[in-house]
Amino acid sequence: MGNSDIRMIYVLLDGVGDLPHPDLDGITPLEAASTPNLDQLCKDGALGEVISVGRGIAPESDIAVFNMLGYKFSHADYVGRGVIESIGVGLDFQDGDLALRGNFATMDDSGVITDRRAGRVIKSEESVAIAKELEDNIQFSDGKSSVKVVPTVGHRVTVVLRSDQPLSGRITNTDPAYSNVGGMGIAKAVGDVLRIDRCLPMVQEANHSAQLINEFTEQSIRIMKNSKVNAYRQKNNQKSLSCILLRDAGSKYPVLIPIDRKYSMKFSCIVDMPVEQGIAKVLNMKGFEGGDSTDYTQKARVAAEAMQTQNANYVHIKGPDVYGHDGDANGKTKNIQDIDKNFFGPLLDRIDIEKVAVVVSADHSTPCINKAHSDDPVPLLVSGRKTRIDSTSRMTEAFARQGRIGLLEGSQVLSTAIDIIQAQR
Repeated sequence: MGNSDIRMIYVLLDGVGDLPHPDLDGITPLEAASTPNLDQLCKDGALGEVISVGRGIAPESDIAVFNMLGYKFSHADYVGRGVIESIGVGLDFQDGDLALRGNFATMDDSGVITDRRAGRVIKSEESVAIAKELEDNIQFSDGKSSVKVVPTVGHRVTVVLRSDQPLSGRITNTDPAYSNVGGMGIAKAVGDVLRIDRCLPMVQEANHSAQLINEFTEQSIRIMKNSKVNAYRQKNNQKSLSCILLRDAGSKYPVLIPIDRKYSMKFSCIVDMPVEQGIAKVLNMKGFEGGDSTDYTQKARVAAEAMQTQNANYVHIKGPDVYGHDGDANGKTKNIQDIDKNFFGPLLDRIDIEKVAVVVSADHSTPCINKAHSDDPVPLLVSGRKTRIDSTSRMTEAFARQGRIGLLEGSQVLSTAIDIIQAQR
């Protein structure tokens, strides 16, 4: 019968997985949250667990999302998040360019990083102005290299360097919170004192890349310190944009099987962040506009309407991850409740659950006690009125361990969900 008759809405709640937290009396935000709509989906479905990338790997969102869409890479095959984000923001990235993901960060006079995200509150006009200062004033020693600095959302920035010779992405990060393992960003266990790391080549042909990155870092610190943007921010008691922490370098354009061809179905998406937008472009996924990142009702409406022309719609909801990184367990709980009420509620009002399956999971866990991504499994829910249900009643970490779907790798999720949906018919 093929997959042409399937209708499926696939929701990834970014970083929703968590660990028991003392602020919640020793339970997780998913357990603490009131989620009547997710509960109803659970009663009509089955649960399982997912390790999105691999045991012992606390993944960044890019590689985690690729895996959760069914694309599994070995370390040597991955192009790096910097490349994906540069594509997502529409830069003219070419093979041999060097692309990196960056954070505007705050640093004190002794070089200690006091906030990896510069307080998160950064006006677009501020980040654009300081990016232009960097592009206009950085001078590389070879005289033949150039840089593009593109602010994206909040503290996030994409940096692309171009030279008269092909550059290699086989370099280490300057961001001390992440390791670069063959292009994959892996969250590190870090102490209380963080300083910018010096960029090092991992292979001889990356010497020039490392040199350019170190020159960029050293000059940008000086330029940003003297920026009028920071004078204004300091006057208004806001954290300075002191430096850019760089990670996840890459220098090759990715070539992957389009997602429609992979699953023999029309696959669309509603995504907000540059990394997910880049993934959608690389996979030739049709995109729908779903409002801003917290416009959950609009996303629900658009996702439901997409079922008129699409077999599947992937919706990425960012909220829970932000609260996880901030260590705010109560805020994460309230955000999950908000998503349940304003996304899943309107979604269930607009779809026929007899005809449209709903699959819900996460790209990774972001435990509030860690304030960082972890390798902990995330829940997976596959729901539809004809699904062979199990005894689970809530989408929580504990119930996921009891679900009949069992433990999956991220790259198995979609194919498994499709098999479950097919078996219903």
